[in-house]
Amino acid sequence: MKKRIAIFASGSGSNAQKIMEHFKDNEIAEVALLLTNNPDSYVLQRADNFEIPSHIFNRQEFTEADEIIKILDNLNIDFLVLAGFLWLVPQKILRRFPNKILNIHPALLPAHGGKGMYGDRVHQAVIDAGDKESGITIHVINENFDEGETVFQAKFKVNPEDTLEEIRFNGQQLEHLHYPSVIESYIKKLKN
Repeated sequence: MKKRIAIFASGSGSNAQKIMEHFKDNEIAEVALLLTNNPDSYVLQRADNFEIPSHIFNRQEFTEADEIIKILDNLNIDFLVLAGFLWLVPQKILRRFPNKILNIHPALLPAHGGKGMYGDRVHQAVIDAGDKESGITIHVINENFDEGETVFQAKFKVNPEDTLEEIRFNGQQLEHLHYPSVIESYIKKLKN
């Protein structure tokens, strides 16, 4: 039986779309739900385009987590994927899905991770540090921002003249290329 994935996202949702595309006719898993804390996020339209149900929640509903867990259980969700989701996942959800929540970070952790380090803030930190390379990290989440076990990393070269936009673009290319297949590989590994 296919594993059922719920995606948590906060913004535009380009990674979420790549995941939805990847699992559309997949034998291993399917995206069964999109959850967002942002009622204005474009990711809701992306989910609608794939006829994937969505749920919008506020901080209190997420922090208390009982309602979210009830929704996940009612839809028989097996696995959670964070795709541009910025809030720390509460203990109740971590306990309900142990080692079954993946996140993607736009740098080579442990560099440039932690609370408040997301999106262009990370890319600017790479520039400010004079890093010669950057990349992406896909990791299991735990109770701390960006500290869970690393599942996958991919790198790209950073030149001194590279702009924030170029670094963002290079990182997004790696995210879109690798995140869906790494999710599938990780789910396969869990099934064994």
